[in-house]
Amino acid sequence: MKEYSEQELIRREKVEEIKKVCNPYQEKYEVNYSLKKAQLLDDGTTDVRVAGRIVFIRKMGKLSFLKLRDLEGEMQVSIKIDCVGEEKYSFFKSNIDLGDFIGVCGEIFTTQTGEKTVRADNFEFLGKALRPLPEKFHGLVDIEQKYRQRYVDLITNEESRKIFLGRSKYYLFMRNYLAENGFLEVETPIIQTSVSGASAKPFFTHYNALDLDCNLRIAPECYLKECIVAGYDKVFEVAKCFRNEGMDPQHNPEFTQIEWYCAYWNFEDNINFFEKFLRDSIEFLTGKTVITSGGNELDFSKPFERVNYIEKLTEILGFDFLRETDVDAYKAKVVEKGFFNLKDMEEYKSLAQLTDFLYKKLLRANTIGPVVMYNYPAILKPLARRNDNDPDTVDCFQVVVNGAEICNAYSELVNPIEQRKSFEQQLEAKAQGDDETMDMDEDYLSAMEQGMPPISGLGVGIDRLIMLAYDAPSLRDVILFPTMKPIEK
Repeated sequence: MKEYSEQELIRREKVEEIKKVCNPYQEKYEVNYSLKKAQLLDDGTTDVRVAGRIVFIRKMGKLSFLKLRDLEGEMQVSIKIDCVGEEKYSFFKSNIDLGDFIGVCGEIFTTQTGEKTVRADNFEFLGKALRPLPEKFHGLVDIEQKYRQRYVDLITNEESRKIFLGRSKYYLFMRNYLAENGFLEVETPIIQTSVSGASAKPFFTHYNALDLDCNLRIAPECYLKECIVAGYDKVFEVAKCFRNEGMDPQHNPEFTQIEWYCAYWNFEDNINFFEKFLRDSIEFLTGKTVITSGGNELDFSKPFERVNYIEKLTEILGFDFLRETDVDAYKAKVVEKGFFNLKDMEEYKSLAQLTDFLYKKLLRANTIGPVVMYNYPAILKPLARRNDNDPDTVDCFQVVVNGAEICNAYSELVNPIEQRKSFEQQLEAKAQGDDETMDMDEDYLSAMEQGMPPISGLGVGIDRLIMLAYDAPSLRDVILFPTMKPIEK
């Protein structure tokens, strides 16, 4: 049987007392102003009906004050015995606590300290909080409680409310932005029958109705490009994606990204479009185009610096890594140069895995940006178009900020013959032990064989973008309900 604290027991007793007067959990309350809008009303405005959670309360003899809060605003309320009557005032003093919900009807006035206030002519009790709010929640050392009880975090932490309110509004901004530029939104399957669209470890599931083993989407890419085949020249999706990999401040196995694809664009068109999209996004979220994040001042107001991936990584390594054909010999050169030992690279079984590891540790991690990183090795991007002048490279770019990838984009591979070869190379890498490779996606190849125009596509992680804009230390600070390891009992 659950044990309750003393305060919880008292609040449960109050529920029984409230029942003698009204329902402790009302059906509805007619509100005519949000708390944010009520703050803008002129003094003397009457019949103002607001509601919210009580986050501050000061009970006195014949006049009490409380503060109501909702997601976007706060409002002070005065409750006076002369205005609400002795019976209601006694009910208020005896039964109402911090965390409870009430609705208030009254007149706007400004106190002597300059605070907009509703002078209550009447109030209705709307909902009893059986648990008290934590007294010092904002200063808790155990940050996990914020993630495990996000609802309490949002009640008590203004910074968290700012982040998640901004994120909610950003979805509308993002969709409108793309719609205004001619893109159409679609939905593609989350449960899929082929691991494709990105290099990652998938989550697997079983479709009982079809007796079919499936995987959760790691990216919507191939389906969106099938939409291009079908005639959607500009298409996008806000997609929940799942990659069964590690967790750290920059990575979460379940994440949200937006991907868009445009027929007849190349990756240079996407660079130009994304620079403006990111600049406008940062300004929408923060009100500025120059922000401080991760301890660095980041200027999104001017064209982004460009860095050639292959040239820069070759310069850092001191040898032409593109010429390496044997992964063990490749590792030996890295060890010889003194960057890492063999144990550091033990889990990387293919040339692609090892190259990506070296890039992330030696180049990307030391990039502040915003930087457009371009000219990628072809072995890393099996769905990207190989450069017409150098078949070992692909027309790809990422925008890197504070050592993290913000977007991934390229000119798409639209030649089905070359695409099949790329998938076959993925199968070879899988045979070497690389568990982040794609399957042979015959459905996608069939769509390609129907004919494709030139295409450029881009994916941007919304979680990471919000983290960047609000200078959050971890993705968990911008995901409403992050998955947490169960508490050991």
